[in-house]
Amino acid sequence: MTVYQATASAPVNIACIKYWGKRDTKLILPTNSSLSVTLDQDHLRSTTTSRADPSFKKDRLWLNGEEEEIKEGGRLATCIKEMRGLRRQLEDQDASLPKISGYPVHISSRNNFPTAAGLASSASGFAALVASLAALYQLPTDASRLSLIARQGSGSACRSLFGGFVAWQMGEKADGSDSYAVQVAPREHWPDIHALICVVSDDKKGTSSTSGMQRTVETSTLLQHRIKHVVPERMQKISEAILARDFDTFARITMQDSNQFHAVALDTDPPIFYMNDVSRAIIALIVEYNRIAVANGGKLKAAYTYDAGPNAVIYAPKENLKEIVELIVKYFPQAEAFKDPFGLFGTQGVQGKVIAGFNEAVAKPFPVGAVKGLIHTRVGDGPRTLGAEEALLAEDGLPKKL
Repeated sequence: MTVYQATASAPVNIACIKYWGKRDTKLILPTNSSLSVTLDQDHLRSTTTSRADPSFKKDRLWLNGEEEEIKEGGRLATCIKEMRGLRRQLEDQDASLPKISGYPVHISSRNNFPTAAGLASSASGFAALVASLAALYQLPTDASRLSLIARQGSGSACRSLFGGFVAWQMGEKADGSDSYAVQVAPREHWPDIHALICVVSDDKKGTSSTSGMQRTVETSTLLQHRIKHVVPERMQKISEAILARDFDTFARITMQDSNQFHAVALDTDPPIFYMNDVSRAIIALIVEYNRIAVANGGKLKAAYTYDAGPNAVIYAPKENLKEIVELIVKYFPQAEAFKDPFGLFGTQGVQGKVIAGFNEAVAKPFPVGAVKGLIHTRVGDGPRTLGAEEALLAEDGLPKKL
């Protein structure tokens, strides 16, 4: 008996130009275009196995071993239905293909990082779901076409269908057919971009992105200015900076857009606070770190950005990461040893310190645990199709006990 099964992984992406606000909540059509960096799946990823089998009673999905309801008309059901539709088209065109589009599916997905903790788990999750179903159904993989479907699961998921530097074009059509992701540049174009994620909290967010952004659309006058006047110019300028490998411009726009996103959250009625004192202290450290670089005749050396949560992501050329890790550890001592995937510190580990001329009064040192962990990663590739040995479903079609 043939087993129809496929496994894929997909990356996390962190936006430099933020997506915040929908013009259509069912189709997940955004009020503005956005741009992100795809992070390396060797460090952060969602992995999903999909199997189609006539003996299954209904579609079922497990996330990190826990079964999730597939609600009729909900985001999961929509993605599965759309992918099935693409398979059915292939079967209608080629009578020799097995008619697996009619079979129920079992889907098992795992993240190797905390879900809903301000790291983009829904983006990598829905991208892995779509990539896994595309492999199961043996669809011709046009990533932009697949991104139209992933977008209907989670808006930012469309950007996780590419590696490198990725734009989600907002589009104009009411049916969403022109709202999809495109690659601005592959990872290989600018591989020296690294990221340090400061995990400030791994709790679930107080205000979810979905409810928060709709409150902003309804109440923020600043959002309307952002949509019409600010984002279009920033999208063009940051795309040009990426193509020119101009970190100074990339960094300035990334920080400005993070600041404006959180200003828009604050301009919402009632206001939304995603950052906390730890988040703001990290901003102060990066501002001072950059001030010294510029005062010494150089250019910006790091860029902070924050999504809908307190966790900081610091983008920088790889040669600056050692100084940045030392700086963060000086103010935010770590309970556990820094996982050093790029071997910056050798056997002695990280010693917290600041660079010459640094004004140490810009922030106060915090106790152990204020920053729960540091993840050093870099720009990465798009979804990967994995071998059978990495499958998350056992022979009986239920999740493997890991």
